[in-house]
Amino acid sequence: EQDKFSIAIVGSRRASFYGLSSAESFAQELSSRGFTIVSGLARGIDTYAHKGALKARGRTIAVIGSGFNQVYPPENKELAEDISCNGAVISEFPIDTKPLPQNFPQRNRVISGLSLGVLVVEAARNSGALITADFALEQNRDVFALPGKIDSNTSFGTNGLIKQGAKLVSSVDDITEELNFPEATQG
Repeated sequence: EQDKFSIAIVGSRRASFYGLSSAESFAQELSSRGFTIVSGLARGIDTYAHKGALKARGRTIAVIGSGFNQVYPPENKELAEDISCNGAVISEFPIDTKPLPQNFPQRNRVISGLSLGVLVVEAARNSGALITADFALEQNRDVFALPGKIDSNTSFGTNGLIKQGAKLVSSVDDITEELNFPEATQG
């Protein structure tokens, strides 16, 4: 019940400063308004989305593509511990499952499934974040995308999503209005 208003924030592992700072600030503001932030604990956008939620002392859920004994990437072990104190780290894989490449598209289905919508912050042409957006559409979730510079490799995917009808996001209000988020629950 406390995670009823969840939004996924996903994007490139090799994100730009713009992408990282946007992921963190969107997560922090959404979190401070009462949203639970869902992401995948990956390097880049995911890491900063989780950190933004924690900065706001909000709830965040990390869906990992490995078992709990194989937290990936290793440098996010401490972040995973912080998240587990203020949300949850979840996995559908057995405890010793290694972070195999085929696990990540599979866990993206869970990320979108737990959320009312998915915000894609930055995504290159073949980004896993685009897989998450596809799952979101299949699951009848909203897809939001942060526009980026047209000559930036990591903006190719988000700008493409906008062309295909994803909601262009330039502020947190764009998300809360689209989701009809009740102002009364905002903290």
